[in-house]
Amino acid sequence: MAKMTTSLVLGLALVATAGCAKKRPPELPPAPTETPVAADGGESSDTLAGRLNEQFKREVTSDTVHFALDQYDIDPEARAILDSQSQWLVAHPEARITIEGHCDERGTREYNLGLGDRRANAAKNYLAARGVSATRITTISYGKERPLALGSDEASWAQNRRAVTIVIN
Repeated sequence: MAKMTTSLVLGLALVATAGCAKKRPPELPPAPTETPVAADGGESSDTLAGRLNEQFKREVTSDTVHFALDQYDIDPEARAILDSQSQWLVAHPEARITIEGHCDERGTREYNLGLGDRRANAAKNYLAARGVSATRITTISYGKERPLALGSDEASWAQNRRAVTIVIN
């Protein structure tokens, strides 16, 4: 009886600890590398998106808005950049965009994913308020997973606290 009780207790302990195993974080999608050509030899939608994105970068003030530490509010400098983006987007109604939210390396992964999401949505909401249809805008947060600058100093952190607008078609 004692042997059976011990086995039962050990079995329950194993089951209980198995549920506590650390789960792997989901994999992030790879960064875009090449622009494919359509099967019929014509221009694929990805090539069109690439050209629209290059035109966007040339014609707007910037494709990137920067934020202060732990902030996601749109300051006057960000307003000027987003006003330039909204003018371009209103003039190009066929263009759809993704706004990527990024953070510096400080803070937990979960906190930074949430902050990156708030940054991307702050930019989206500002563009929508300026006449860009919200249905043309998607957002994604990369948190601290895709830093622009790899240093661990204030200058690097400032570059990584950003929302980047990318034309996807």
